Amino acid sequence: MRVPAIRPRTRVPLLGLSVLALAVLLPPVAAEGSGDRYEWAALGDSYTAGLYIGDPRPPLGSAERDGCDRTTGAYPDLVGRALAARPPGRPVHLTDVSCDNAAIGNITRERQRPTSQVQPPSGVPAGWPVVDPQLRRARLDGRTDVVTVGIGAIALPFGECLQLALAHLSCAAYYANPPEGVEGLDAKLARIRDEYGRMLSAIHRAAPHARVLTVGYPAILPERGSVCRGGPTQLGPITPADIDWLREDALKAMNTIVRTEAAKRGDRYVDRYTSSVGHDVCAPEDAQWIEGICGDAEPFWPDTVPGGLSFDCAAIGKRATLLHPNAREHANAAPLVERAVREALLER
Repeated sequence: MRVPAIRPRTRVPLLGLSVLALAVLLPPVAAEGSGDRYEWAALGDSYTAGLYIGDPRPPLGSAERDGCDRTTGAYPDLVGRALAARPPGRPVHLTDVSCDNAAIGNITRERQRPTSQVQPPSGVPAGWPVVDPQLRRARLDGRTDVVTVGIGAIALPFGECLQLALAHLSCAAYYANPPEGVEGLDAKLARIRDEYGRMLSAIHRAAPHARVLTVGYPAILPERGSVCRGGPTQLGPITPADIDWLREDALKAMNTIVRTEAAKRGDRYVDRYTSSVGHDVCAPEDAQWIEGICGDAEPFWPDTVPGGLSFDCAAIGKRATLLHPNAREHANAAPLVERAVREALLER
């Protein structure tokens, strides 16, 4: 999602330990068309890809880089390593095709042109080549055992609210009564709900034997907007009232859509929000799991905010992290997703 490192924690919750024990003791049930390993596909946007944390995957300089900015610090990579260390009966093969700036349509039917500013192709006017929809890139089929998907937040007006705040306008008021040709928040959420449901149905058609796990978004914003002090390392000039509106009417509504649409199809919802409350972008630095407009990242990440916004992150020794989870949040998300993946594989 656009404004739109710490060693990972390996402790598994008690229930997760019991699931792990079952995974070791019970023989796996062979699914139709399965081989000697489980197949897991990770789909999603930058909150899955792990923008700004860890090393790029594929590595810098590799001819296989696609501009999607996946990293070794992302929760799919962390979970993949945990499953390799303690296989649930047989090895798990991870295919991670998550991509920065991906929208719901890029999962199923729409091709995407990545926009990474990290070592883009030289001498190519169009930049990165267009990539196929993630469902196709992951090669979902009857042999796929589990699919995780975290997508949708790019449609929320975080970036637009920042631009409105810079113009001294209320984001909540703007989207309550939008000008001609602008989609109001209610219409936006209705569209997201429809697209998300159709996306899940498409995933089930492509991978008819797979368990599908939908992954929600963490607590990006504080439970009270008044705790934010502003500035580029938090939310810039966005007002406390608009922060509260974005949290309740946009972010929590997005997670509700993900949870509800998953439940309709018998899919499981992985909650990143509850455990990350209090670790939002306005939390104290030692408790912050979401980097601000400007935040900490390795020097190869860009230090300018796209869209012509007047934030010079380099001037304060930061990079343009644009409200993304840091390594602490991905380390928090990893055992939640790992537990859900293990449980899903036990149900195969």
